[in-house]
Amino acid sequence: MALLQAVQSSVPSGFKTDAITWHRLPGSPDFDYPIDYWIAVLGGSVAEGRVDFLVKWEADAYCHLHRHIGTATTLVLEGEHHIVETQATETVHKVRRPGHVAHSAGGELHMEYGGPQGAVVLFSMQSRDGRLFDVIDKHDKVVTTTTVEDLLTGRFVS
Repeated sequence: MALLQAVQSSVPSGFKTDAITWHRLPGSPDFDYPIDYWIAVLGGSVAEGRVDFLVKWEADAYCHLHRHIGTATTLVLEGEHHIVETQATETVHKVRRPGHVAHSAGGELHMEYGGPQGAVVLFSMQSRDGRLFDVIDKHDKVVTTTTVEDLLTGRFVS
């Protein structure tokens, strides 16, 4: 949370994310929606159950359908960040623009994607047991669970 506040208050005009080392996560035939996003891990601690990272979406592309297990604080840096939350009785589509900060306790199943120009979002996630999010397939089954250690050691969802 402190990182997000510091970044939000000190990001200079014209902040550039193209100088960061990114890890690309493209889709596969296992998914029936366009997956194309990038992750850049900024830091964290396995012992503290915390990780800070950037996610960059290509235009109108998604990350994997997932459910956060731990808490998440986000700050939209560039573009439009779309979130589609699916609940038992409703689906909610949110559009967040640069400067928007959100806090989530976790638990909601959702899709995230970049708008027409893509998006870059800063995430700060915490988890008591190190588990951050479950990736879900089209049959609502958990494909994999991503942990703080996975992100800090470069083991990304594929």
